[in-house]
Amino acid sequence: MGDKLPSPAVGRAAAILDCIAHAGGPLSFTELAKLLQLPKSSLHGLCNTLVQLNLLTRLDSGLLSLGPHVVVWANAFLARIDITQEFFASWDEMRVLPDETITLSVRDGREVVYIACRNGNRPLGFIFKTGNRIPAVYTATGLAILSTLPDQSVYRLLDPTQSPWPSPLTRKGLTSLEELMAELPKIRQRGYSIDREGVREGMYCFGAPVFDSHSPEAVAGVAVSILANEVNPQLEQQAGLAVRQLADRLTERLGGFSTLRSAWHQHPPVSLPRVPLFHTSLPDAPLPDAESVSA
Repeated sequence: MGDKLPSPAVGRAAAILDCIAHAGGPLSFTELAKLLQLPKSSLHGLCNTLVQLNLLTRLDSGLLSLGPHVVVWANAFLARIDITQEFFASWDEMRVLPDETITLSVRDGREVVYIACRNGNRPLGFIFKTGNRIPAVYTATGLAILSTLPDQSVYRLLDPTQSPWPSPLTRKGLTSLEELMAELPKIRQRGYSIDREGVREGMYCFGAPVFDSHSPEAVAGVAVSILANEVNPQLEQQAGLAVRQLADRLTERLGGFSTLRSAWHQHPPVSLPRVPLFHTSLPDAPLPDAESVSA
């Protein structure tokens, strides 16, 4: 659960909701108890309360799933951001790469959460879905958002002495903190990020950060996804500039800086201490089906 919370019961309730959300489907009471390592007596009372509040739903099978009241909170969050409709409308107005997949996401710790997705007409072998999560270091939106943090903040977030490097989704994603720290200045310089088949082999994604008027850290990231075998220097520049333009439009809508000029931040590099990096080797088993992967 991390740092000690003033109200343990609230923290446990949040952990229950998070656990079911991350599972991608209903869970049994026994599965919840095992995953959360909570006493069944206290877990039973918390689950009953969450069911009464419509935050959980108990199915006929006895399994527990997220309840309808969660949608109220999700809608309120999306209304606060107020950029999802603008995201789609702006892309349509630009009339650049209209058949490609576009996504909008926000950062939640070491992951990005997709809050708006439009899967294009060209099959990528991967389906993005609203609400799905994926490690930020493998996504174009995540890399774009991370590039707006000071290097020291990135290091603290992904400190290899505190937690292992995220499990890879393909054999082509970034494999270490050093690789990430070398990539961030390139993103800041050119104005957009590139996911070179880190989420799905055969798919390139180009991303850019979205800012509001309150923080130098990006509040969201936008991306366009393209078949890897079609990417060439001309298309790469076209996609990068298009997603950069889209991000600038959304930034203006949120009252942020319009163009952010050549680079949004001039972060001094951080000298990383020599510590062992934890790498998770990719298993020889085939990758999971595209629809079963959190995007």
